[in-house]
Amino acid sequence: MSVSYLILTLLHIHTAVVARPGGESVGCDDYLGSDKVVDKCGVCGGDNTGCQVVSGVFKHALTSLGYHRVVEIPQGATKINITEMHKSNNYLALRSRSGRSIINGNWAIDRPGKYEGGGTMFTYKRPNEISSTAGESFLAEGPTNEILDVYMIHQQPNPGVHYEYVIMGGNAISAPAPPHRRPGEPFNGQLVPERRSQDEGAEKDGDEERADVHGGGAPEIFTPESAQTFPVRHPDRFSSHRPDSVVPQPPRRSRDHNWKQLGTTECSASCGKGSQYPIFRCVHRNTHEEVPESYCDSSTKPAPEEEPCNIFPCPAFWDIGEWSECSKTCGLGTQHRQVLCRQVYANHSLTVQPYRCQHLEKPGTTSTCQLKICSEWQIRTDWTSCSVPCGVGQRTRDVKCVSNLGDVVDDEECNMKLRPSDIENCDMGPCAKSWFLTEWSERCSAECGAGVRTRAVVCMTNHVSSLPLEGCGNNRPAEAAPCDNGPCTGKVEWFAGSWSQCSIECGSGTQQREVICVRKNADTFEVLDPRECSFLEKPPSQQSCHLKPCGAKWFSTEWSMCSKSCQGGFRVREVRCLSDDMTLSSLCDPQLKPGERETCNPQDCVPEVDENCRDRYYNCNVVVQARLCVYNYYTAACCASCTRVASRRSGFLGSR
Repeated sequence: MSVSYLILTLLHIHTAVVARPGGESVGCDDYLGSDKVVDKCGVCGGDNTGCQVVSGVFKHALTSLGYHRVVEIPQGATKINITEMHKSNNYLALRSRSGRSIINGNWAIDRPGKYEGGGTMFTYKRPNEISSTAGESFLAEGPTNEILDVYMIHQQPNPGVHYEYVIMGGNAISAPAPPHRRPGEPFNGQLVPERRSQDEGAEKDGDEERADVHGGGAPEIFTPESAQTFPVRHPDRFSSHRPDSVVPQPPRRSRDHNWKQLGTTECSASCGKGSQYPIFRCVHRNTHEEVPESYCDSSTKPAPEEEPCNIFPCPAFWDIGEWSECSKTCGLGTQHRQVLCRQVYANHSLTVQPYRCQHLEKPGTTSTCQLKICSEWQIRTDWTSCSVPCGVGQRTRDVKCVSNLGDVVDDEECNMKLRPSDIENCDMGPCAKSWFLTEWSERCSAECGAGVRTRAVVCMTNHVSSLPLEGCGNNRPAEAAPCDNGPCTGKVEWFAGSWSQCSIECGSGTQQREVICVRKNADTFEVLDPRECSFLEKPPSQQSCHLKPCGAKWFSTEWSMCSKSCQGGFRVREVRCLSDDMTLSSLCDPQLKPGERETCNPQDCVPEVDENCRDRYYNCNVVVQARLCVYNYYTAACCASCTRVASRRSGFLGSR
């Protein structure tokens, strides 16, 4: 007994026995406490003797494409399971003995689903998951009310088809072969009803019923030559199979005209199974001369039935698919296409084994491709001067993506991983530092006695940036010095303190100082009421101040090196507007601004003669015209020509 049938039996037992809360169960006879179950034959309380399980595996090695019979399912069969043992490019097909196609008939592949046939419902499954290895299957509960035939549409080696069904009674032990074909026999390349005369069919049935039910020999092979024996309907044969081509009319002695077949229509296909229809005309009963159709009874005109014609397969051919996209967007790449051997039958194109197209040269499936020549990076200028005269700054250069035609294109068309750097740091060395001093003030802070004189002290570098005071060291020069204008006698006078710093650094501002009335003694000062000095002119306690004009001047760095050594280059320098306190200013006169760029080295270049740099081919001028000198191969093959054009190009860039 097969494993699949045991599983089905266990499922029946599981559904037939229902547990009750009290521990008792209900048998298949619906009695509480009954232990009866459904046997494998579907009988409640049966002993498995009322049926027989028929199973087997169809493993014939098939060589020809098309429909091959697998097994016959007899009338009354139940628990039908037809399963392909492994996924393949073959298909299962189902046909009734009456000639009606149920699943995958006439070279048309149906979708998986439910299909009615033989009095039962068949479930057609075709797993389509990539990871699945299960093959196709037909499943049905039955029972069937007629004989059914299972076929395989053979396209690749047969992986094996397992079949199993249950029939009532104890005499069936194996699957019977149909009276028309042996297992694996091709059905003339298609699954359509066969038309035979009664005598021919009886004789053929008698012969095949005596053959081995398993087809002891190898299956027959369907070839274009064997297709000539396929029974077709000729113009002189009708479905009634009567030799007379005249369709009999109702017995009416008064009828002088009747319908007669006069040929057939042209076949709809020159090969691969077409269709044609008989042509019926109204003729005189005795002379058989054609007359207008109105002479005959239109209600008795036979309906034309479709007849197969030119059933031999069309020659196989190579079906060529579209090329895939090139594997690279520039430069040499590859592209692929699908090439399949196909054959047309019954208006359906079917993929067949490649050997059927061996009479034709197979087109290539892989080809080289090049959408365009890749662009590359070019350095257009030398490095600029450093952004600072001392310390660490930056310098830049121009880097562009250039096509094979020499045009500047978007950076995305070049390999960004290979892009040369266009900015880098530069170190101009340490900046010099020193103390900057003003002159001492001319006046002493006191008109008599001890006072002080002052000056300004600042730490600066030799360029715009200022540094912290400790950058100039710890030896800061003094900002004040003592002074003495002589001893003061005990007179009353106004004493003025030191002026405060100017309220602004340049331009017009104000200064403040304290003025008091004092009496100078030998060693001390006595502060008096200001009225005591009222007879004296009081010095001002506030005055305007103007340290220096708030002018600004243009400062510039040294010139950079020339960008070219000959044929005209350029050099640059940095120009800034600085105020009196060495800060950036916008007060400089733009018309007096020094130039930031000028030409240099205008003399012609004297090329160096390289004996190893020469043209290896006579047509190097074509390489130059095609702008191929950007590639290393052409630079080496046409060295002299590429060097000359490079010199002219660099001269052009330098003059821009």
